Amino acid sequence: MLAAVVIVPTLLFVAYTAATLALSYSRGDRVGYLQKLSKKGWICPTWEGELAMATMPGVVPEIFSFSIRDEKVAAKVNELQGRRVALEYAQKKGVPTKCFGESEYFVTGVRSLAEP
Repeated sequence: MLAAVVIVPTLLFVAYTAATLALSYSRGDRVGYLQKLSKKGWICPTWEGELAMATMPGVVPEIFSFSIRDEKVAAKVNELQGRRVALEYAQKKGVPTKCFGESEYFVTGVRSLAEP
């Protein structure tokens, strides 16, 4: 009986977490200049970054915060810091902990763009 009280909620939590990470609320691209990327966390570290999106020169940029879970994608993003890029992302709603990323936007790819 005690095992069921512990095992059933644990399995439900694991199933819910897996579902939130597998399903995307939205997908898309954000274009801007990479201004920050750092690895954070002790137990389950993730890459956290910021993209400065400016519509026109001289306008205060909007900051797009994102998380990266894939080391290969993080390495490619790190190579392009300071450049104008398009980040491909998937938005994950309802992820239960910050262990998987501090943001709900998970970058899945990046490509370098020419300066406007």
